[in-house]
Amino acid sequence: MIDLTGKHVAVIGDRDGIPGPAIEECIKKAGGTVVFSTTECFV
Repeated sequence: MIDLTGKHVAVIGDRDGIPGPAIEECIKKAGGTVVFSTTECFV
């Protein structure tokens, strides 16, 4: 398990992969602070 306590994280999710909100929840459970979160479409 990764410990992100005290870390600030920018999340860039993928529309056809793992969306930003799903990654954001994982970051929060690992103790990190999400400062930016988005889901983009990479074609």
